[in-house]
Amino acid sequence: MNFNLPFIPERPEKPRTTGIAMVMDKGLSTRDAENLCEIGGHLIDFLKFGFGTSLVSKNIKEKIKIYRDHGIRPYFGGTLFESFLIRGMFDEYRRYVDMYGLDLVEISDGSMILDHDKKCEYIEQLSKNYTVISEVGSKDEGIMITPARWIKMMKNELQAGAFKVIAEARESGTVGIYRPNGSAHVVLINKILSSLNGDDIIWEAPNKAQQVWFIKLLGPNVNLGNIAPAEIISLETIRLGLRGDTFYQFLPEELHPEE
Repeated sequence: MNFNLPFIPERPEKPRTTGIAMVMDKGLSTRDAENLCEIGGHLIDFLKFGFGTSLVSKNIKEKIKIYRDHGIRPYFGGTLFESFLIRGMFDEYRRYVDMYGLDLVEISDGSMILDHDKKCEYIEQLSKNYTVISEVGSKDEGIMITPARWIKMMKNELQAGAFKVIAEARESGTVGIYRPNGSAHVVLINKILSSLNGDDIIWEAPNKAQQVWFIKLLGPNVNLGNIAPAEIISLETIRLGLRGDTFYQFLPEELHPEE
């Protein structure tokens, strides 16, 4: 903060386990990565190289160093894990992660069909050597998962060793925990929260309205993912009540307008 303004919510310092911001890199240049870290490196916890971009980008090693130098933990998106797994190349996936010296991995089954017990075995196995983030939910808007199933999968994956579970929404924010129009699937989310600790979940929220909704629901230190690089500063102002959407959210009642 450049000024000690009163009534600003307290935010934990990095490294942290709550108030996490996960930003997605879908093919930034090294200069873009440097610029991102200059403006928002202090606000970013995790940096996901989206889907399979690490296989076709030339500057991954350089960007990993840039991100790490700014206290950001980079990792490859879950779709890359699935791309290796469906080809029967799990060991090669581990070697690929090790080749880049990453200590964080994402395990998902949003694109392929994977027996859930087997998914949990992969989580348990990988959690012995890496920090594992697992993703729950399908990327296919035609696949419906009941709230009870969401809850069971999240609990099982946390018990298997996942550090956090990600609630799927894709980069579009129109599947999983959201309806096709981008609005929150309120019943699903509330049922999840009635059975799990919200701090164990990273909610994908690529759109501003979704970020606002979760911050109003769970407070400034909700874990949010799939944040666009250009939106990291904006997100922090929403968390702190420094944007119109949450302007009165953290102010005492006496400063609210009279009705």
